[in-house]
Amino acid sequence: MSILATPPLHRLAFAVVGLLLLALSTGCGKDLPAQNFRLLTFGTYMDLELIGVDRQTAEAVREQLQKDFDVMHRIWHAWEPGPVGRINRAIEEDRRMAAPPSVIPLLKVSQELAAHSDYLFDPGIGQLVKLWGFHNDELLPHEPPDEEAIDFWLEQQPSIRDITLEGFRLSSSNTAVSLDFGAIGKGYGVDQAIQRLREMGVKSAIVNAGGDLRAIGSRAGNPWRIAVRDPVGGGIFALISVTGNEAVFTSGDYQRNFAWEGKFYHHIIDPRTGYPAEGTSSVTVLHQDATTADAAATALFIAGPENWHRIARQMGIRYVLLIDKEGTVHMNPAMQKRVELQQPVDKLVISEPL
Repeated sequence: MSILATPPLHRLAFAVVGLLLLALSTGCGKDLPAQNFRLLTFGTYMDLELIGVDRQTAEAVREQLQKDFDVMHRIWHAWEPGPVGRINRAIEEDRRMAAPPSVIPLLKVSQELAAHSDYLFDPGIGQLVKLWGFHNDELLPHEPPDEEAIDFWLEQQPSIRDITLEGFRLSSSNTAVSLDFGAIGKGYGVDQAIQRLREMGVKSAIVNAGGDLRAIGSRAGNPWRIAVRDPVGGGIFALISVTGNEAVFTSGDYQRNFAWEGKFYHHIIDPRTGYPAEGTSSVTVLHQDATTADAAATALFIAGPENWHRIARQMGIRYVLLIDKEGTVHMNPAMQKRVELQQPVDKLVISEPL
């Protein structure tokens, strides 16, 4: 909200609701009310609020962003026809190819963030995501993959680290690698949208992609107030104030999942085991860019309550809120200062500063 096996880019519409933007007022400024509109992209609703712009500018922004998002959706989709699909076919067939220029920047930043996460975030595990049935438009209850299939995948150890870029030439040392940018594509797209807004003269805005968001400026001098969802009850667990330039992203086991024979399986797959990560219910991350926040939320979810602090430090994350399966809340001191808890907490663990 969101992968390693995070929600597919085109199918986040109703599953990702971890963060809810709280509307604080109906308008901002005496002469220019807030301009709000909604786009559909990556399979989720993209809500935008623009401050300090007139209606004509807002309409121009809406039209341009819709075009941008349509292109991004087509380019980065993991299994529909497009550049990423062509890369995956070339890797499977063990042949070099000219990497599509539209994919290279996302691939490079993904490799860098994956390395910093100890490859807990790894967009090279697309075959595993598919094995678990998360490459589907409609996620219906289905039988999980058998142990033999997962063991076979683990034996091959596919990872984005196996991909080599030499100029525009792309190759992989492992034919089991399959790219799936579901754990970073939405964040990268939000960052591209913010860049576009700035190019068009917008100084204060929020881009909210199905609950995960980035804000710039302020709401007529007031902070943007963000609600963090309770991963168990679904209500508001905490409030976070955001001003200036900051992204807020959450990964949760409630976002995309299914049940089979009484057992619950969620979409955030641990590449070390081949199974859904255990020990964590949700992780909320604040960072200056949405790309890093998106990838880090997945990595810290998989790292779990024992190792999130180390991975956060490696990825340059300063604000983390993690809720484990026992309901214990984990935060670092900087995040504690930012969070207004809305529900009683039985156990709160404050880590060393990041």
